Amino acid sequence: MAKTFEYAPAPESRAVVDIAPSYGLFVDGEFREAADGKVFKTVSPSSEEVLSEVAQASAADVDAAVQAARKAFGTWSVLPGAERAKYLFRIARIVQERSRELAVLESLDNGKPIRESRDADLPLVAAHFFYYAGWADKLPYAGYGPDPKPLGVAGQVIPWNFPLLMLAWKIAPALATGNTVVLKPAETTPLSALFFADICRQAGLPRGVVNIVTGDGSTGAELVAHPGVDKIAFTGSTEVGKAIARTAAGTDKKLTLELGGKAANIVYDDAPVDQAVEGIVNGIFFNQGHVCCAGSRLLVQESVAEEVLDALKRRMATLRVGDPLDKNTDIGAINSPEQLARIRALAEAGEAEGAERWAPACDLPATGYWFAPTLFTGVTQAHRIAREEIFGPVLSVLTFRTPAEAVEKANNTPYGLSAGIWTEKGSRILWTADKLRAGIVWANTFNKFDPASPFGGYKESGYGREGGRHGLEAYLDVR
Repeated sequence: MAKTFEYAPAPESRAVVDIAPSYGLFVDGEFREAADGKVFKTVSPSSEEVLSEVAQASAADVDAAVQAARKAFGTWSVLPGAERAKYLFRIARIVQERSRELAVLESLDNGKPIRESRDADLPLVAAHFFYYAGWADKLPYAGYGPDPKPLGVAGQVIPWNFPLLMLAWKIAPALATGNTVVLKPAETTPLSALFFADICRQAGLPRGVVNIVTGDGSTGAELVAHPGVDKIAFTGSTEVGKAIARTAAGTDKKLTLELGGKAANIVYDDAPVDQAVEGIVNGIFFNQGHVCCAGSRLLVQESVAEEVLDALKRRMATLRVGDPLDKNTDIGAINSPEQLARIRALAEAGEAEGAERWAPACDLPATGYWFAPTLFTGVTQAHRIAREEIFGPVLSVLTFRTPAEAVEKANNTPYGLSAGIWTEKGSRILWTADKLRAGIVWANTFNKFDPASPFGGYKESGYGREGGRHGLEAYLDVR
């Protein structure tokens, strides 16, 4: 019997980040208390430790932020693109310089493994600011007319799964195109956005160009409905996205929505199994499955299903669940008790509806919010776990016989954000991708992101694109 070797703990030091006991709202270049003095606590999901107290923005605070952004728009929008680019380049460099601090902060506040926040999130954050800094003085050549104009004040609402990365996806193109911003981070993960406010000051960004208002869903609703906001960008659940679309209907607000997903990861019979298994694991267990484009539906061709599942179970048994600050950790904490309850409820529904549940032996920490990596076999398209977005480390496995059946099952969902294809045949990749109704299709890989590549979905996964040249359009008046 082969010897197994235990991983010694390799914790990243918390000492690199200094979290203040309380934070205010960032409005017009300064931190301030909420108008009514209300606050809420942000908690580390891995330990249930209170990290800090954060201001709860009211309607008056949102209005002050929008007014500050409107005032700043007058000077920021007429600044030459090359000058705006200097600020974006400066922000990108400061993010790189402070990346270790920001990665630790993100893992503490969000629960994701430090290996992911350090090696995936932070490099992409800097890359987005570098990329859009390059566009700032080239807008006449982007394909949106010879003299494209910014929209005005952008109200941006971001989720808790990639707090700093979603901030970069939205703020970088908005500033590059000459807009000003009021951003509302998620209630459970406000800290990296507040640290980013300090980066804006460090970069010398003019007052009011970026404003950050923290709070719960009511704060986001106030921002979306504010008459002084010209553009709404939202990433989050389909349910909230529909409510935002209803609010914006009948106004002249420009709107982009990046919502939920239930991506199919298709494995054909000629796929390289070991490579495919790594892609499957990355597709569903990256960031605890808290990914809108997660490959949460695995479609395997019948003739190789047993081989793929055996290999997948062996690989899942090696995944390490635990302290997000440990560099050996593969799967961190679930972001909140509410999200954990939803994951548990859907997993129990899968069992109740007859699917077979499997998870590797896994010792979960006694405190914090945890869920072991789990897969279900014997899943049909009628199962809730095959239809509803779980947003956790839960994989539903279905089988197919022909490529046509694979495409039919993959498209049998109200969502249309992403998909994956695993095969050695280039012609099969192109045939399948052409028939999949998904905004992003990965071939022999999964969860690969690049600031130059557009991201977005169809159907209930939203509309509009972020990233790349396409991401500029959402912040330009091209009507």
